[in-house]
Amino acid sequence: MDISTSVSNPVYILGIESSCDDTSAAICCETHLLSNVVASQKVHEQYGGVVPELASRAHQQNIIPVVHQALKQAGIDKKQLAAVAFTRGPGLMGSLLVGTSFAKGFAQALGLPLIDVNHLQAHILANFIDNDDSVQHPEFPFLCLLVSGGNSQIVLVRTPNDMEIVGQTIDDAAGEAFDKCAKVMGLPYPGGPHIDRLANEGNADAFRLSKPRIEGYDYSFSGLKTSFLYLLRDELKLNPAFAEERRADLCASLQQTIVEILMDKFRKAADYFKVKDIALAGGVSANSGLRKAFTAYAEQSGKRAFIPKLAYTMDNAAMITVAGWFKFVQNDFCTLSAPPFARVEI
Repeated sequence: MDISTSVSNPVYILGIESSCDDTSAAICCETHLLSNVVASQKVHEQYGGVVPELASRAHQQNIIPVVHQALKQAGIDKKQLAAVAFTRGPGLMGSLLVGTSFAKGFAQALGLPLIDVNHLQAHILANFIDNDDSVQHPEFPFLCLLVSGGNSQIVLVRTPNDMEIVGQTIDDAAGEAFDKCAKVMGLPYPGGPHIDRLANEGNADAFRLSKPRIEGYDYSFSGLKTSFLYLLRDELKLNPAFAEERRADLCASLQQTIVEILMDKFRKAADYFKVKDIALAGGVSANSGLRKAFTAYAEQSGKRAFIPKLAYTMDNAAMITVAGWFKFVQNDFCTLSAPPFARVEI
């Protein structure tokens, strides 16, 4: 599909992301990224997970400075903006309300159109962020493995605004499995990056963990979590220092099992749909083991692999602006009455 447009004048779009615990604002000129500012919230680390009330309060404190800094770094005035794109859902309702309310007020004050963006679609479209002329993008249609703390999905992407979920988790997501297994090992939150780091020091074949038997292209990670928990329980009875002594091997085995589960289904789907291009997206796409396995599969199968830069794998407003651009050229705007949604599918 040709995604070129007939827009002649530069189109600057402000994107706002506030779906969870990161407040972010970005400016794009079409798909060319001019700024991407992210304010993270460290307060949740002491609780071992995101506390919704604390997250929404932090968004209220961060959103104005973040938007101001995004405009400053982009080197444009707010009067040059053509539209405001914002994350409408899915996410934490309190967090979404902060971003949605600010976007509506900002757009109304400047007389700008509003663009509501699906957070999951935006993760996929992060593969179209341009920050230099050498960046290449997948061609439509392509198959995307979207993996995050709340979602594990295989998505057939026909156009920027036409996506179909062909497989998804029936219980827990891969990111949730990483974080919860990390927690029982005593690792800090979020656990995924710590597991990734330790996995590089361990033996991935040290422990055998349960893999689900699910029909089709759907995923399940609840059984894996239970298998990991039982392994720890039984070994700790024999050796109270087991988790600490074998932490690197545990992380390596866990990471390899999760990557194998993800890639087994994705390979089958990619073969069935006969796509030329494949893409990775979502927070877990930052995992080094998954990135290596994804690239290796592409090389073996003759497909082209696309993986966003690490900065665009996590929640960020750059992906919101790019998703907003694709809707802008279709004149696909929303009204001021559009409410946020905590749960919404692609």
